[in-house]
Amino acid sequence: MSAWLRDESPLSPADGDADERRRDIFRFLRDEGRHQTAQVTSAGADWLASAAAYPRSTLALWEARPTAPAVLPCGSVFDVVNVPSVFGRRMLDRLWEDGPGSGPVAVHRGRMLLFTAPGTAHRLPSLLDWEEWGEAVPPMFCHGSGDAVTIPPMAPGAAGWPRWVVAPDARHPWLPGPEVMLWACVRAVRAASAGDVRVSIFPAPDQDAKVYDVSRRR
Repeated sequence: MSAWLRDESPLSPADGDADERRRDIFRFLRDEGRHQTAQVTSAGADWLASAAAYPRSTLALWEARPTAPAVLPCGSVFDVVNVPSVFGRRMLDRLWEDGPGSGPVAVHRGRMLLFTAPGTAHRLPSLLDWEEWGEAVPPMFCHGSGDAVTIPPMAPGAAGWPRWVVAPDARHPWLPGPEVMLWACVRAVRAASAGDVRVSIFPAPDQDAKVYDVSRRR
């Protein structure tokens, strides 16, 4: 556990019939470079929609209601690790300051949702128990096959709705696997026990306004 592990679990590609030639479905989703992570890009929207049973219909619904949250199934395109927001911030500090970065991340109802590689929801709890860290980690929910999660809207929604901290910005984003998440959990627990609770990547005035340099994730 002395160094982070790059888990290169590949993301399952979407259906091959995706029309790559069509123009952006959301006029307001412009890819302004890989340093803008607070807002979903059109490529990121395509990736999210690929998790739905009917991606094109899902995109059409998002176009009609861009400020409404959505519900997507887990297990095929991504899993989600759901932790208390404070602990999640500590995990993100470790991932971004000492590790490989993170995949998309959202906050909702005092919880942080970290999007991970498929299979992470099944393996991470077992790894935590095996390494005897399970009891040290705050209540965690791992959403995988058969589960669904609420995701933030494509455009900023009403106050109190889910928000993106690191928004999807690519058609095939890198997602951390169970080993990377285990490493982040252990580092976050150690940081808390040592009194090293640094949340510098979340400025106090607006905790969701941080812009990450996502180009360094891999």
